[in-house]
Amino acid sequence: MESGEEEPLFVKKSMRAHWMRQTGIVAAAVVILAGVAWFAFDRTAEPAQPAVNAVDHLPLPNISVPEALKYSYLADDYKRLKPHGLVVNPNLLIEDQGYKLKIEDVLVDRSQIVMRLQQTAPDGTRMSILYPEMGRVHVTDETGREVATLARDSRIGSGSLDKFVFQFDKDIPDQVFVRGELGHLKVGLFYNFVTESYEERDVMVDWSFKFSIDMTKAKSLAVENPMNNTYTTPEGLKLDMTQLVRTPNGTRLDLNVKLDGKLRGKVDENWASYMSIIYHLEIPETNEYRIFNGYRPGAREPKFRLHDQREVRNDGALKLSDTWDPSVVSLDAKNIRFVLDGYTIPVKEEKSVEVDLDKRRTDTAFHTFVKFEQFGDKLIFDDFNYNPVPESYNLQKSDVNKGYSLVLSGTGTFRNAFHGDRWIAIDSQGTEYPVEVVGYPNQPNSNGEYVTDKLQFIIQGFYKDNGRKFTLKREVVDREYRDLNWEVDLPSYSSLPWLK
Repeated sequence: MESGEEEPLFVKKSMRAHWMRQTGIVAAAVVILAGVAWFAFDRTAEPAQPAVNAVDHLPLPNISVPEALKYSYLADDYKRLKPHGLVVNPNLLIEDQGYKLKIEDVLVDRSQIVMRLQQTAPDGTRMSILYPEMGRVHVTDETGREVATLARDSRIGSGSLDKFVFQFDKDIPDQVFVRGELGHLKVGLFYNFVTESYEERDVMVDWSFKFSIDMTKAKSLAVENPMNNTYTTPEGLKLDMTQLVRTPNGTRLDLNVKLDGKLRGKVDENWASYMSIIYHLEIPETNEYRIFNGYRPGAREPKFRLHDQREVRNDGALKLSDTWDPSVVSLDAKNIRFVLDGYTIPVKEEKSVEVDLDKRRTDTAFHTFVKFEQFGDKLIFDDFNYNPVPESYNLQKSDVNKGYSLVLSGTGTFRNAFHGDRWIAIDSQGTEYPVEVVGYPNQPNSNGEYVTDKLQFIIQGFYKDNGRKFTLKREVVDREYRDLNWEVDLPSYSSLPWLK
């Protein structure tokens, strides 16, 4: 089965490498369970009818939506929850030094709390500057014990710097408290004429707040099904399916991921940041697939996604959750089958190639002077240039990340996920240079490979004085595995309480 695709959403920066991204776009998020494409249930034959493009059978009520929610992918969520009394308005307005914070119309169900934080500068302009402070908002019980974990709205373009999504744990008290200790605002870059450089402007304010939410109704309007389905892949990745939750605003599946000793020794230390599940859902009643694949261009995604690594550092499980929007998986769908198609995980598999810039021919276009192949991935470079590093482009704290950078240009064909790859360049003196990979894969070809014809490798800090030869090495490969055999019939239900 050929996978659908999902657009790359982020660049993960580290001391020695940068992951593939679409040129000019940087977002701070890790994507784990990904987008959706539509295909017929029959895996081999052409469908007799077009696939259904909308499965939210229940019409949304014709009610007005607050302005703050209209353009944040939350309008439909509001319409589903408001009639059930699952919208809470704490009416919070805090002002300090002219900076204002407003919190209204918090969306609540058994799975998540979603709230917009409206931020305004002294001149009245809107801001979205709370990202460094996200860890200072908590959802707790009356004793201060945290009962929810920060998740994210994973839909492309939904925004994340002014929207907080908290996913509830299994056990929820009847009363929860939302507490914020916000104070550090990163207003943005400004030019300092004294130092003749760009600097980050910070403002310290007191935006502390606390309000309570009665969860009794939200808990009563939900269907919870504990699960105990376990599978271990041939490589030693263990998946535990733990819970399925249905609410008026979507269906949520929870999984835990652990590695056995053999696989744990092969993966990169940051494996949990890039590990992704590739799966699809089969819904016989409507004769459809809902295909969820890793990092793929152009595909839709689950609505909310949890990627909780807190226990990984102590050899605990990576906790993953997807919440499917009713427009993707209808709330009243029964007999849903989960089929694991694959997964991606960064593994330490080194391979290098020697680069000689003098081998580039200038008398003809598209002459290959660098070729790299590994695990079905093929990279070809036919041109190079030296580009200045912008003064404000301070990605690395390294002496080599100054002045100019060498840019290799070419094409890439990938059978693996590539987002968790790690590359370095090493000159003849043994000096290592960070490598940033820039590219945007197109739709898959007939072999299921993802191709980018505008691939660039930016060897940061490498200039003419550093020589004409160097070693280009991939230290970590974001491998994609498909040798799997796991299908699970998800729990069904007898009735949906919000329809009574």
